[in-house]
Amino acid sequence: MTHASPDVARQTSTPVDQPADEIDLAKLIGVLWRSRALISLCGLLTLIVGAYYALFAAIPVFTANATVALESRQDQIVDIESVVSGLPGDQVAINTELEVLRSRRLIGKVASDLDLRNDPEFNLLLQSSSWLSIDSFVDWVQQDLLGQDAETKVWSDQSINDAVVDAVLRAVNVTNVRQSYVFSISVVSQDAEKSAQIANRLAELYIDDQIALKFEKTVQATEWLTDRVAELQLELETAEDRLKDYGSNTDLISPQGLVALNRQLKDLRDRRAGLESDRNDAAARLNALQNASASSDVAEMVRLAGSAELSRLVSSEPSDRFRETYGAIVARADVEKSRLEAQLDAVVMSIGEISQRIETQSDELVQLQQLQREAEASRLIYEFFLGRLKETSVQQGLQQAESRVLSYAVVPVSASAPRKPIILMLSLTFGLLIGSAIALLREFSQNTFRVAEDLEAKTGYAVIGQIPVIPSRSRKKVLTYLRNKPNSAAAEAIRNLRTSLLLANLDKPPKIIMSTSSIPGEGKTTQSIALAQNLAGLNKKVLLLEGDIRRRVMNEYFDIPDKSGFLSVMLGDVALDQALTHLPDMGIDVLLGETSQANAADIFSSDRFAEFLSVLRESYDYIIIDTPPVLVVTDARIIGRWVDTTIYTVKWDSTPHRQVLDGLKSLEQVNIKVAGLVLGQISARGMKRYGYGDRYGAYHSYYQ
Repeated sequence: MTHASPDVARQTSTPVDQPADEIDLAKLIGVLWRSRALISLCGLLTLIVGAYYALFAAIPVFTANATVALESRQDQIVDIESVVSGLPGDQVAINTELEVLRSRRLIGKVASDLDLRNDPEFNLLLQSSSWLSIDSFVDWVQQDLLGQDAETKVWSDQSINDAVVDAVLRAVNVTNVRQSYVFSISVVSQDAEKSAQIANRLAELYIDDQIALKFEKTVQATEWLTDRVAELQLELETAEDRLKDYGSNTDLISPQGLVALNRQLKDLRDRRAGLESDRNDAAARLNALQNASASSDVAEMVRLAGSAELSRLVSSEPSDRFRETYGAIVARADVEKSRLEAQLDAVVMSIGEISQRIETQSDELVQLQQLQREAEASRLIYEFFLGRLKETSVQQGLQQAESRVLSYAVVPVSASAPRKPIILMLSLTFGLLIGSAIALLREFSQNTFRVAEDLEAKTGYAVIGQIPVIPSRSRKKVLTYLRNKPNSAAAEAIRNLRTSLLLANLDKPPKIIMSTSSIPGEGKTTQSIALAQNLAGLNKKVLLLEGDIRRRVMNEYFDIPDKSGFLSVMLGDVALDQALTHLPDMGIDVLLGETSQANAADIFSSDRFAEFLSVLRESYDYIIIDTPPVLVVTDARIIGRWVDTTIYTVKWDSTPHRQVLDGLKSLEQVNIKVAGLVLGQISARGMKRYGYGDRYGAYHSYYQ
């Protein structure tokens, strides 16, 4: 009893995978090429649908185009400033005019002028015969969804008009020709003549609307200016009346006279200063004369008097004549002082009168000038508005639009849609894309193994056999098929598996071969029986041992009467010859399992089981043990310690990646090396469906 040899087949400890962040273009192209039938079918189906739509279902529509140019700089007919200024040529004005052309007001006028409300193309309520009409849709909503009676439905004139305008808006497209002041009006309709009529009518209404708008604004400006001129005229007359009344009731002087009064006032003030100085001098002289007389100082009196006559009369003793003359001098000094004071008072009085006159005249002059300015301002405003009123009145009949029609739409001779070549091309392309997406999604979402290369790359073990599905409806007929068709593809696949096993180690060929899998139903039992039959064809003594004593299935393949199994032989209850069943048509011996109250894992772990295998090894050339799946029970992990080699079966396009990897890992954990993998139950039809028809073994096509 030996452990499994790692030299049976090439194996790697870890699989080599493509980096997750890289896209294998060759693989993508390969997937698309293998799925070319599916992709072609999808393309053909969408092409048929597109052809039906383009040739039969689609309603032909016609497109008519009219162009309008915006006049950003317009010459005036009369050489006066326009009351309503022309449009500027900036982008804001262009966008504004685009919205005007798309406005519901203009579209409503077009619908009214062309009576589109009675056109079934734009009034869907008239399409009562169509199950897609608004009427039918509303009936369905009210009856089926809301449970209302359709007779209660009422469409107002406004709602119908709004629906018609919406339909026309969807048919009209207005664009600005790049880097120009030109607008293109495009209309799509089911009738060629109608599309041209709508485009031309919209262009004409746009021009008429501009003229009407300017005329309306001019009329409004004229009415406003007329009222304003009347108000200004009344204000001007009132201001002139106030000025006239003020001038007649006030003693006014000119500004020059006011300047002369100011000059006179200045002279009087200068004279007052001189008189005040003279009066002070006279008062001082009078006071000095009086003081000298009081002190009887003759010399001082003579000096102050400054009179030669008084100097002659002077003596050692003043005489009456002297006193009399001196008194006359004092009296004259007093008179002079009084005269100066009288003159000073007169000048001061004059200064006060002139100052009052200047103040009064200044206030009156300011008031006069204010009234004059108000009257002049009223006159200027009145004349300005009167001139504007006359200009506006002249312009009322001379208004021009800021746009003009460059070219009217002509009736199209051919339909603009549907574009049949484009629809067919897009349909085919769309179908091919859908097919490609399905193929890629199916390929990259599948979690099973379809080709040996993927199985090897994912697990790191070599695939030593690829067994096609055997066309039989029952397990007993599998043996009949293998016997009757020894040259079939399935039989040849078993031979290839046999050859791979026997030639893997020529120095020490395996005698005890264990066959297992991840989960039940992967075909390992059928494969074990076919391999045993094939080994017997080499004139070797072969034993097929049923190692699955929990779920016995060998009886479903062979008509073997109830008899003791290998447990009874191992325990010594019966002889080996009594438990064996020889199948002459297959040339092999079969040793069935049997039910036991003991745990299967304990039985296979016992030394008695190892000794039992040693006895069998001496009696047979090859022993094939069909064991339970490794992910279900631990039997295979225990039996694997006593076998020479292990083959691991993976069902084609069925067993998930995770289960295969977990099953192999469970064997590696107990140092059981798998000799190789067998991809079983391969469907030739499925391989073709997935695009691998040319990859499934040369013997398939050869023996076909």
